[in-house]
Amino acid sequence: MEPNPFNERVLAHHQTAASMWGQGGRAYDDISFGISDALAHAAQRLSAQPQEQVLDLATGTGWSARNVARSGAEVTGVDISPELLSAARELSAHVRPVIRFELGDAERLPFADRHFDGAISTFGIIFAQDQERAARELGRVVRKGGRVVLAAWPPSGSVANIFALIARHSNAPPPEVSPLAWGEPRHVQSLLGRDFELTFEPGVNHAYHPDPTHIWEKYVHGFGPLRQLISGLGETQQAALRADVDAYHREFAAAAGLHVRREYVIILGRRR
Repeated sequence: MEPNPFNERVLAHHQTAASMWGQGGRAYDDISFGISDALAHAAQRLSAQPQEQVLDLATGTGWSARNVARSGAEVTGVDISPELLSAARELSAHVRPVIRFELGDAERLPFADRHFDGAISTFGIIFAQDQERAARELGRVVRKGGRVVLAAWPPSGSVANIFALIARHSNAPPPEVSPLAWGEPRHVQSLLGRDFELTFEPGVNHAYHPDPTHIWEKYVHGFGPLRQLISGLGETQQAALRADVDAYHREFAAAAGLHVRREYVIILGRRR
């Protein structure tokens, strides 16, 4: 029997997550579009140069990989979801230099030590289950003097509020360490400070929708965690979730529709 590359390259405790995130498929690109100003912020701060080797960790549908490739850098995008990687390859087929997309796990990257001149992860590495192991791997594959740029959601603010709202409708146990901990500088220092000199820059994502129904439909189709949650709820529970999410988004009402603002943090590192 031939080995299964999915089982070899994605750790067992991430295979459930890979299935969940992959449910959005190509439609996940619409989710990235909604946070595209934050993704551009991160890529601009990385400031990749032509022919540099750059890793896009947890690439999703490849939005940040394409942003970085604009510079002429040689980009490798890695993700745990085969479905998202398939979409990334399709959406990135026109890009030159050609972007390589590989199945891989943030906690066990399939690359040699000091392989990359830089790395970027936009709201991706934050979902690794073992944060310390993922941080060590990031330090391992980036060369001395190389740069890393990460985008993270903070532990308070708009995203924290919607995560908490969704969690109230779920029976899933919370993670041992929240992904939102990556938005706290002291926590990030504990993870990356040994390998990287760090600075932090706040940002605000601006997303625009005509009404709550529009944003609900985008996330129901493209956001794997919400798709999975809904699939396990009865009709009455689904309606209650929808009512709460719509009420949350109505708080962002503006004259032209919705103007959703999400705080985030850009983490900039230089490899020691």
